[in-house]
Amino acid sequence: MIDSAVLIPVYRSQIGELHIVMILRNAGGVHGGQIGFPGGKFDPQDDTMLDTALREVHEELGLIVPRQDILAELPMEQTRTTGYRVFPYLARITVPERWQIAEREVAAIVDVRLNDLIGPGGHDKMIDRFPTWQKAEQVSFYRIGEHRLWGLSYRILHPIIPRLVSGDWNV
Repeated sequence: MIDSAVLIPVYRSQIGELHIVMILRNAGGVHGGQIGFPGGKFDPQDDTMLDTALREVHEELGLIVPRQDILAELPMEQTRTTGYRVFPYLARITVPERWQIAEREVAAIVDVRLNDLIGPGGHDKMIDRFPTWQKAEQVSFYRIGEHRLWGLSYRILHPIIPRLVSGDWNV
């Protein structure tokens, strides 16, 4: 297993809407072309998995997140086919005037309104078969524009959406 960490950046807009910041990864690589959260592999220079998440969000988005803005350490999730253990952290952020995207890794920032995920058509299921799967399976996903958020990122996000909606964390 390969240990990695992701940060789920959340913020409130000026009109009070809750947003989640995701990224579209560049094509290529294990998770290329997919929407997910900023993050990556544990590095020996990191003391903790939280250090990994904070380092990665800074490298990928130029975002510095103070430790006091970490709202929750979420349950570890494992990928089903690529051998990753992922440690997710939820963090309140202040949106910068200008993002500093690591263009070699990140194709785009995907700013998602929570209301778009919980509204009509935001959540759906499909039957699909991926190259590493034995057979076709039902896959749950969130519709984000022309993309689908599914797999590990879906499994991380899905259980916290009701808690975000109910205000469990001070965002």
